[in-house]
Amino acid sequence: MHDISHYLRPGLLQLAALPPLSLYVHLPWCLHKCPYCDFNSHEMRPHELPEERYLDALRADLESALPLVWGRPVHSIFIGGGTPSLFSPRGIDRLLGDVRARLKLAADCEITLEANPGTFEKDRFRAFRDAGVTRLSIGVQSFNDAHLRAIGRVHDGRQAIAAAEEAAQAFDTFNLDLMYALPGQTLAQLEEDVAQALSLAPPHLSIYHLTIEPNTLFAKFPPQLPPEDLAFAMLDRITEMTQPCALERYEVSAYAKPRHRCRHNLNYWEFGDYLGIGAGAHSKLSFPGRIVRQVRNREPRLFMDNALAGNAVAQDEEVKRAELPFEFMLNALRLKEGFATTLFFERTGLALSAIEAPLREAQARGLIERDVARIAPTQRGFDFLSDLQALFLA
Repeated sequence: MHDISHYLRPGLLQLAALPPLSLYVHLPWCLHKCPYCDFNSHEMRPHELPEERYLDALRADLESALPLVWGRPVHSIFIGGGTPSLFSPRGIDRLLGDVRARLKLAADCEITLEANPGTFEKDRFRAFRDAGVTRLSIGVQSFNDAHLRAIGRVHDGRQAIAAAEEAAQAFDTFNLDLMYALPGQTLAQLEEDVAQALSLAPPHLSIYHLTIEPNTLFAKFPPQLPPEDLAFAMLDRITEMTQPCALERYEVSAYAKPRHRCRHNLNYWEFGDYLGIGAGAHSKLSFPGRIVRQVRNREPRLFMDNALAGNAVAQDEEVKRAELPFEFMLNALRLKEGFATTLFFERTGLALSAIEAPLREAQARGLIERDVARIAPTQRGFDFLSDLQALFLA
């Protein structure tokens, strides 16, 4: 168990209240490591999955962390990976039972599970729902078989459609993940992907630009990606196609029907708190005088050994006061509606005057609009989001 007295001593901040708290659970295994993926994921055949031992380690990790979040209700849970749907519904049921026994879940707690097409048989999604999952996020990426092969996915377009149909039957809300600007993709092919996704009537759609991340196979052997102007045209087309379906773009990469926004991700973007358990999981936790970040051991076996011995945390450091404005803006500017000006003080403990100079600069460049109550990116700010975020670097 953590001794938390040093987190509670007076610090540089004075947070009037603690932000909402989410729980992130990392299940690190997948069938095949995709060449673009920089997440902490590890290839494993399903019959080699050390499910019970890993669940024991997650429970031990959570128990050690309890003093840090004592008494705080949890508003959302996200089970990510890897490919969490490789775990059995019985395993997910046990995991959520362990969580419920130790944390106070809000009555309407959103519980999301990431799933990949090609890792489930019929009725598996329904079994996840019966285990307590309320929302499914399906990693489709594309419905085009050639593109799926090019980005190393283990499913085909037919399996992706079957997974989405199964999710629609089992869940009131689900998300489809798509990617665009794929190797060799044309504008017409992107339109086919989006049209296929929309025909499945997802209440939530996440669409990400394929980017080459360091330390991935694609970084070592870069594929031929569409030129930047074509990628921009693709994004414009996505925005046009989603509008008639009542899918509103509420975040730079996310589109949702009313009341189907992802509450877990919204908490990240509004600089809320999250406890991350599992291999390589990150936490951001607020105390009245400081904000702390933690990282768990990345390597699954090392994580299991250490968590079961009571020390899953590999890094634990206080966020420097000077870094808080950038950290807040990096997240909050992803939201189309921006943020209430009071939220900056509530979540960082700093006065808005701390970012007055970059706010003026952003406004002069036409990247944000602001009034007394609210600050939000303009369309131009959304299109050049990383330029806008960079203005707030300490």
